[in-house]
Amino acid sequence: MPIRLLPRQLVDQIAAGEVVERPASVVKELVENAIDAGAQRIEVSVDGGGVDRIAVADDGGGIPPEELPLAIASHATSKISSSEDLAAIGTMGFRGEALASIASVSRLSITSRVTGSDAGARIEVDGGVASEVRPAGCPVGTVVEVRQLFHNVPARRKFLRTASTELGRIEEVLESIALCRPDIAFRLVADGKPRIDLPATNDARRRVLAVLGESIAEGLLEVNADTVLEGGAPITLWGLVGQPSLARGSGRALRFALNGRAVLDRTLAHAVKEAFRGLVDPGRTPIAFVAVEMDPSLVDVNVHPAKTEVRFRQPNFVHQCVMRAVRDALRAADLVPSFTLMPHAHGIVHGMQGAVSPTTTGSFTGGSYAGGASAHADRTHSSSSGTDFSNFAALAVDRALHGAPPVVLVGAPDDTLHGNRTARRVMQVHGSYLVVEDAEGILVVDQHALHERGMFEELKARIAAAPLESQRMLVPAAIETDPRAVEAIADAGPLLERLGIELGAVGPRAVLVHAYPTFLLGRGVEPAAFIPGLLAQIAEDGHADFETALHSVLDMMACKASVKAGDRLSPTEIDALLDLRDRIERGTACPHGRPTALRISMRDLERNFGRS
Repeated sequence: MPIRLLPRQLVDQIAAGEVVERPASVVKELVENAIDAGAQRIEVSVDGGGVDRIAVADDGGGIPPEELPLAIASHATSKISSSEDLAAIGTMGFRGEALASIASVSRLSITSRVTGSDAGARIEVDGGVASEVRPAGCPVGTVVEVRQLFHNVPARRKFLRTASTELGRIEEVLESIALCRPDIAFRLVADGKPRIDLPATNDARRRVLAVLGESIAEGLLEVNADTVLEGGAPITLWGLVGQPSLARGSGRALRFALNGRAVLDRTLAHAVKEAFRGLVDPGRTPIAFVAVEMDPSLVDVNVHPAKTEVRFRQPNFVHQCVMRAVRDALRAADLVPSFTLMPHAHGIVHGMQGAVSPTTTGSFTGGSYAGGASAHADRTHSSSSGTDFSNFAALAVDRALHGAPPVVLVGAPDDTLHGNRTARRVMQVHGSYLVVEDAEGILVVDQHALHERGMFEELKARIAAAPLESQRMLVPAAIETDPRAVEAIADAGPLLERLGIELGAVGPRAVLVHAYPTFLLGRGVEPAAFIPGLLAQIAEDGHADFETALHSVLDMMACKASVKAGDRLSPTEIDALLDLRDRIERGTACPHGRPTALRISMRDLERNFGRS
């Protein structure tokens, strides 16, 4: 077949494949055009999930009648005029392709009236063929109506989902744009029924809550940052991020704005996820809306026809700015999740009857424990040998409700831990949990999760300074594993070196351990208990970046080295573990994102005991 020029209509349909993927793409392009026209109110109406009909009406500046034919022509735009303009794009659109592409795969009409004109004008396009411009009555602004999307490209139409699914995509797109422009009112009507109604506001927080939901208002943390990029260019960040407990299974609640444009950017998404690393489960995504304002010349939005992907001139600086700002907000917040007690009839908590053991020695009278704190402490010091703590639970709750003087449940015999400070009131339950009083109520601490976080932070600090210390094995340990894990050794050299591990393959299913971290040996973790899991993790991470792979392995090491559920701890060990929680960063969650503690508030206690 000879080389030849394609017909204009076919060229537009090919372009439409990049710009018009589905009805939501049409809504995005038309709404962005309305924003560029200076609209203060934008209404979107759809039928049949947008496949049958989409209409976008705005109160912007309108299009003069003589420019309507140009509006539907390819590469015709009022937003740029030279190549220099591409270096600093400040409008939503700039390619001049959207209307032509949409018109080539639908039946499109534009009705518009400019400010100061007595009447409007209308043009219609069917499959790329335009009508004459005719007078039309309409208010100031523009209405673009798209009917029978992909009617002339059936191969594209059959790939669309159900009407409800396509409507959901439209809602998501409109909400993303609305988050970026709270100063504009947005409304969506689907099949005659209102779906979104967002009045204009000068309060960005109000718009975020209207989109993401008022129910999460108390769990949102404000993010603010004003800094400069390399070279002195300013960058401003504002946003709201949800506490780790609000993280969701999908990334739909992770939204970004760049200079008022809704974007899907890996740099920004990775920065937020890194800030939450270790606070949420890796399979979940934090809730966040982050708006970035910066010089348009420092970001390239001319990367993809959909204009949702961007390329920063200084991606590392932008990444650090966003990650640092979100981390600062998380550090400043109390991230301990609350455990809400369910109220019961008459304020009685089921299961509390009989909590005080009939074999209790001494009695609780007049706000003090008979026998004194020292006698009480002497009994609790034998916790490692299995002392029953059941009666202390009832005692701690009752004293907290009455505001009684503190009772020392755990501490050194002379109560001089850390100088003259009286030891904490704490008990260990079933060798797994520590129950501690704080200013707001009771904390129930998971000893394994807390120690794991401490071990992880210690390992991370050590490895940042130098490779972990290792010990050469007098007799190399032979470890059996699967072939895929053995193959992974070849690409894991730098990682293993940082960990202080030296391995050598001795066949398709076995390795020899020549050197092993002294950290793990000191914690009683032998090579046979760690190396198979390490190699499986390295093989699973595959082509993950070095830092991600290192994080996964350090997490494994911390888990293996930390105390386990069921380990009885001495009073000194308990006190040291609780001190660790106050010292380390992100002590509220283990590296997997599970909480290290839950809080039962005084309000819940009082309500359930019938005292509120």
